Amino acid sequence: MLAASVGLIWQGARIGAWGVGIGMLAGAIFIRGFRGLIGHRDDLSLGRLAGADALKALVIIGVMTVHSAAEGVGVGVSYGDGQRLGLLITIAIAAHNVPEGLAISLVLVPRGARVRSAAWWSVFSSLPQPLLAPFAFLFVETFRSFLPIGLGFAAGAMVWMVWSELLPEAVQQARRRDLVLAGSVSFAMMLGAQVLLFGV
Repeated sequence: MLAASVGLIWQGARIGAWGVGIGMLAGAIFIRGFRGLIGHRDDLSLGRLAGADALKALVIIGVMTVHSAAEGVGVGVSYGDGQRLGLLITIAIAAHNVPEGLAISLVLVPRGARVRSAAWWSVFSSLPQPLLAPFAFLFVETFRSFLPIGLGFAAGAMVWMVWSELLPEAVQQARRRDLVLAGSVSFAMMLGAQVLLFGV
């Protein structure tokens, strides 16, 4: 997820570095605010999950869904510059949807969610992409100016979520050496895939 954020930042910075910076700050503030808004409610439930487990699931699903909206706009706008670029952006975003969906499932299943339910939530979090991409393409000139901010928002939200939600939990459940090794390998593989597919 961090490597995917690097790709979003890189692509957004090519269009407008200031916009990406503003978007990243807005994304981090949004996640912090969203987390503060829902607080530490023990009465929360989400399917078979309740309390802190439901809260963690809600935060991750919410962040991924909002973040997918910016990616959907990115896909639509990219087709405005030609089919080849649009196809490359679509492939790159589809490739990084895999670890995002896996992250959702890896949070939900150990907490008691059914595998089928976790898979559905993983798909649900990416629904804004195909829904918003056609509108972004139809109104490409309107959306183009917002693209760096949107990509920065998606990256900032994802980085903050990894830092504040996923990483602390991983540190509690895995040995630091294993965590560093797995994180480094997965980061390098994802970044390498983006370079091959997308030229990031």
